[in-house]
Amino acid sequence: MWWFQQGMSFFPAALVIWSASGIILSFITAVLLRHIDSLVPYISDTGTTPPERCIFGIMMSISAFLGIVTIYVRYKQVEALNQGDGHSIDKLNRTSLVLGLISCLGLCIVANFQKTAIIQVHVCGAVLTFGIGVVYLLLQTILSYKMQPLVHGIGIFRIRCALLIWCAGSIVSMFISSVILYSMIPTIDMAKKLHWNPTEKGYTSHLVSTTSEWSLAFSFLSFFLTYIRDFQKITLHAEVDLHSETLYDRLPGHTHIGEQSPLLAGSL
Repeated sequence: MWWFQQGMSFFPAALVIWSASGIILSFITAVLLRHIDSLVPYISDTGTTPPERCIFGIMMSISAFLGIVTIYVRYKQVEALNQGDGHSIDKLNRTSLVLGLISCLGLCIVANFQKTAIIQVHVCGAVLTFGIGVVYLLLQTILSYKMQPLVHGIGIFRIRCALLIWCAGSIVSMFISSVILYSMIPTIDMAKKLHWNPTEKGYTSHLVSTTSEWSLAFSFLSFFLTYIRDFQKITLHAEVDLHSETLYDRLPGHTHIGEQSPLLAGSL
């Protein structure tokens, strides 16, 4: 059995690989078509112009779905391992679930509202994705500390803590450089600016901001790679509980389907 076939490990692996592929593929397409500069553009710039806009939008929407599944499975895992072991862990777990789902919603917004269309909505989506997302990572790191060594050892906690610090540092760097950049150039011009000249005003701040954004994206995704070993130890299953013999209530004057229904017989 391959490693990604063990337990539920497929989901975090698919989330990271698919998301990274979507970003890189749209970047390569945009550079080859000369829609953007090859030297560290904003990630959102790689999904601004067709056809890479379609690639970016579709792949990031699927990434949001994979994120929802991964976050929910993690929630159920923590819930199962800590039944009756403490109200604080349950509260942290529920809060992290809500924040994780909000982060996925933000990714959907980023995927479907490009920067050149409605920049305010796009920026709001980015804040939800990474801002709320980093808080989710913080709560998961705290949960990792509280749960060791039940699921994993101190090593996984340290790795998650390092990735969290990396994400936080990237956010601070991007925020400061973006504030400096937007103070130099009007917001409207920034939304439509896809090409930069090294001699232009604000180029250094732009480069720091874009580099920080790429650093944030890949450190954020790398955090979910630490779920793989945890997810190899769990499986989820659904139980079907029929409350009647048929899918419909028996009505006066109607023939009772009984056990001859193909839906119940499994011959659908």
